[in-house]
Amino acid sequence: MSIYDPTLHSLKGDPASVGDYQGQTLLMVNVASKCGLTPQYEGLERLQKTYGDKGFTVLGFPCNQFGGQEPGSSEEIATFCSATYGVTFPLFEKVEVNGDNRHPIYEELVAFPDAEGEAGDIQWNFEKFLVSPTGEIVQRFRPMVDPEAPEVIDAIEANLPG
Repeated sequence: MSIYDPTLHSLKGDPASVGDYQGQTLLMVNVASKCGLTPQYEGLERLQKTYGDKGFTVLGFPCNQFGGQEPGSSEEIATFCSATYGVTFPLFEKVEVNGDNRHPIYEELVAFPDAEGEAGDIQWNFEKFLVSPTGEIVQRFRPMVDPEAPEVIDAIEANLPG
């Protein structure tokens, strides 16, 4: 299976797919609106604005599996992200990233190890995966890694298309 294959839905409920972004460098992030790390939305949006016209996009996957920190409806999530952080990057409907009901996209993502060689379950909200324009997972950044950390910026720039 490819990272592009599984079916998703946008926050508006429309069918969507990571395949819609094939050929772009992607930063895939499980997000939450009521988390201590929620301010990472600011850095994610700055990355989107900086690299969006260079073949890059952030993809947000709301998840309520960590302390119930994403309790809202799709509409509430969309309103919060737009009004509070000016989010313009795509957000999908809530998914589970761990456990028996883990979304197939996260089955692929969690198999990829972080910088210390650790693969497996998502640790918390705002875990980040960099995906190359060919759909290859190339890097995993744990939740506490700031989206604008030098290692994230360097990895994005090294994997931009063209």
